[in-house]
Amino acid sequence: MTIVSSFRHFDELQPFNDRQQLLECISVTHEAPDVMTFGFKADRDSWFRYLPGQFVTLELPVTPDDPVMRTYTLSSTPSRPFSIAVTVKAQATSIGTRWMFDHLKPGMKLKAFGPLGDFSFVRHTGEKYLFISAGSGITPMMSMTRWMADCAPQSDVTFLSCARQPDDLLFREELENIARNMPKLNLGFIVETHAPRHGWHGLRGRIETSKLALLSPDFRDRTVFCCGPEPFMKGVKSMLESVGFDMNRYHEESFQPAAAPAAEELAIRDGAGHDGATVATITFTMAGKEAKCQPGQTILQTARAAGVRIGAACEGGLCGTCRVMKVAGEVDMHHNGGILDDEIEEGYILACCSRPIGDVQIEA
Repeated sequence: MTIVSSFRHFDELQPFNDRQQLLECISVTHEAPDVMTFGFKADRDSWFRYLPGQFVTLELPVTPDDPVMRTYTLSSTPSRPFSIAVTVKAQATSIGTRWMFDHLKPGMKLKAFGPLGDFSFVRHTGEKYLFISAGSGITPMMSMTRWMADCAPQSDVTFLSCARQPDDLLFREELENIARNMPKLNLGFIVETHAPRHGWHGLRGRIETSKLALLSPDFRDRTVFCCGPEPFMKGVKSMLESVGFDMNRYHEESFQPAAAPAAEELAIRDGAGHDGATVATITFTMAGKEAKCQPGQTILQTARAAGVRIGAACEGGLCGTCRVMKVAGEVDMHHNGGILDDEIEEGYILACCSRPIGDVQIEA
């Protein structure tokens, strides 16, 4: 059988454009119980430009008429820019991730948004780093470590991975291989429990100050990146605060929705920008609908009430999924990094965290 080569030189390719292109699944790899890695390339010849540790949001066709949005950190490295990968864990209640496990196969195409995100050593530099992760929270750490292995192998990194049992320690073998060529990469693994079949001789229990000091004696001098379940990150943060760690050097990745602004803050915003107006009219130009936006409501909330569909995932101004073009009018937007400055200059806003200042027209 003849295989037709699609080789093209790097300088012949354009960066992936999430407004015009799709992702095509090219690989599915089982990593651990209920954990899989999905590899993607662009549906047209492109390369991926992103920071190690950033994320993408996938539109998953769980049902034909109502796709769901799910945000996943890239486990791949931008030093290998022709493909990207996400490593995902399916919980018992998962909807989108379970669909991926059951249905996503090589050759299938998905709409994607991003990459975006500030959780990267590129944005928060340090002389030496401490990566602390639990479960699938290891994915941004793998992206950053893989990049360092390719491009900066002298980087000083202590990499701590926590899991329930040894079988759940993701990428352990790969990390041990990377460490052979990164002289300042120090690995530490902690499991909550183990069985005789595991032959485990490492640390057991949950991460605590004594274990941290054992695995990273100089942790107070490092820039910390933490990712995992919310209770895990809360525990790590509290532990570091209790020993006087400089929390300006602590960074965590979270996709929890941002808290809604307090009523007092909304009143201040409304009074500052509306000149006494209490209700704005939002025109959704593509849907051909107009809707009244009550004080304090976001454009996304108003769209839903009017039956206008705008895709959204985190609803906290982080993932960028609800990005829409503002055709006319002004908004008060308080985002969490889910939109770029040049996109804002073009007229884009995030519907989930934008409130109208007077009447507004939205391309939706």
